[in-house]
Amino acid sequence: MLWCDKLAERVSGPQLINDSKTPSGRVHVGALRGVLIHDAVFRTLKDRGIPVRYTFGVDDYDPLDELPSGHAEFFRPYLGAPLCQVPPPPGSSAPDVAEHYIAEFFDIFRELGVEAETYRMRDIYRSGRFNEAIDAILNNAAKVREVYKTVSNSARPDTWYPFQVVCEACGRIGTTEVTDYDGREVSYTCRPDLVSWATGCGHAGKVSPFDGRGKLPWKLEWTAKWQTFGITIEGAGKDHNTKGGSRDVSAACLRTIFDQPPPLNIPYEFFLVGGAKMSSSKGIGVSARDMADFLPPELLRFVMIRTQPKQPVNFSPDEKSIIKIFNDFDRFHTRTYHDPKVSADDKRVYQLSQTVSRGDFYAADFQLVATVAQLPHLDLASEVEKRKGAPLTQTERDQLARRAQAARYWLEHYASPEERIVLQDALPERAGELTTGQRAFLHRLADRLPGVVWEDSALQTAVFDVARLTPIAPAQAFKALYRVLLDRDSGPKAGNLLAFLDRDFLLKRLQELPHDQQTFWQETAISREDFDAWTAEHRAHITQLSAEAKLGEAQPGASARLGIVEYTVAFDDNKTHLRRVLLGEFAERAAFDAAARDHVAPVN
Repeated sequence: MLWCDKLAERVSGPQLINDSKTPSGRVHVGALRGVLIHDAVFRTLKDRGIPVRYTFGVDDYDPLDELPSGHAEFFRPYLGAPLCQVPPPPGSSAPDVAEHYIAEFFDIFRELGVEAETYRMRDIYRSGRFNEAIDAILNNAAKVREVYKTVSNSARPDTWYPFQVVCEACGRIGTTEVTDYDGREVSYTCRPDLVSWATGCGHAGKVSPFDGRGKLPWKLEWTAKWQTFGITIEGAGKDHNTKGGSRDVSAACLRTIFDQPPPLNIPYEFFLVGGAKMSSSKGIGVSARDMADFLPPELLRFVMIRTQPKQPVNFSPDEKSIIKIFNDFDRFHTRTYHDPKVSADDKRVYQLSQTVSRGDFYAADFQLVATVAQLPHLDLASEVEKRKGAPLTQTERDQLARRAQAARYWLEHYASPEERIVLQDALPERAGELTTGQRAFLHRLADRLPGVVWEDSALQTAVFDVARLTPIAPAQAFKALYRVLLDRDSGPKAGNLLAFLDRDFLLKRLQELPHDQQTFWQETAISREDFDAWTAEHRAHITQLSAEAKLGEAQPGASARLGIVEYTVAFDDNKTHLRRVLLGEFAERAAFDAAARDHVAPVN
């Protein structure tokens, strides 16, 4: 079973799933991992008929403790204040900084089909909903201090109380320290030196801790959420699930103060971009908005859900990795609708990746889409319809539009100059670096192409066939093509690329590089011993073998000519290979003929 189905097996009765986010900056894509892991569980429980709700909290009563990227000087005076009481960046229409950043995040929820009920902690505190939990926690401050000491090896003085007041003088919450609670009011000081990132005003006083006049430290806030809301399932990232970490402390406080077990946990690893962890406030990594603008919703869900929660997702925006993501998704689509032996896990991953049910459809290959997007003389829909062999349905056109947008976004934001397709008007200078064997391959491909149907698969097959008959390694053949056409060493699927090009232009380009016959033969020939070893290795699959002896052209100033034997070998997979055996140099035709008769003998 898929990880979310295994989890669903462990629960019974109504369930409340919860997740939350502190909107201290533009939310990075890594935050979506928790969102979509919880959403997958929510959908799984719904599918099983289990009563379930999914809530998502905005921790907007947390203090501003870092300067959001790009607006350091604007926000500096507000360090330490609750996020919901900090103004938004200049030019924003949001009422505060928390709403400015979370609104963008919630827009992505809707695009991804996440049906979470949202709430804001400012409302929870100010409505008095946490009053009972706050009173219980403050009355058990000694037990909280003991939990900190035993669980996380963190000592707190006897005067420390787990609460932060909104300073009545300066409005900061991150700089206040509570030192007493009499059952009605807490005593506090707004300390200038409490934290390194904000400076308190020095005010001291007493105030009621209820109805939004302050907040619990977030570990105890987590405890209060579980107790007050009745949360039954809530996962957290790797950093919160270390031994003695936040999750352990919060769970121990819940058991100690409220005598309740913690919610079912779903520990999950980080979402990495290029191997690096991200930070909202520091602007490190890719924002959730940027990623949602790039990947279609079902692809973004797929990336997050198919990986086991305890395994990291390492996203890399290079060409090879992006194409693989789309190809993997398309394979899951094909298995779901066309493979009777599709595994339950693969089918489940595909289903949970969908935002709406679309049924089966023809999926346009992403590499083809990205290639056509860079060749403005082509119409994308027409090219895809050629490959489908029928008009596109509206669903297919919608899917194609999303992939075209993804291709354009990748080209604009992520693709390196080496990954972009620029068809060269003239033979690139670097094409002169190609070997004689590669040059000969290009000439032989030009000879072959006039008889080939001008479509992807036939052209791709021709490239492989000519490479075997040159012979050079397929990788070297493709490199030669990309070098003379794109001035690159790699590129899109060769058959696709060739099919988009004008035939006369292509044939002319393939024949522009000269090559010397003798050098070509010497470069691609093997010894008779190596040939015998090769045929012995593949004997069981060889169906036909023929040989032709050839004497090379006379070279200026040379008294001898090069002699070879070319063996054409057919295999039972209907593929034909050529192996060239070097005989040596011959001054006389008769000597060559004699040597050829000895070599062109039955193969053992």
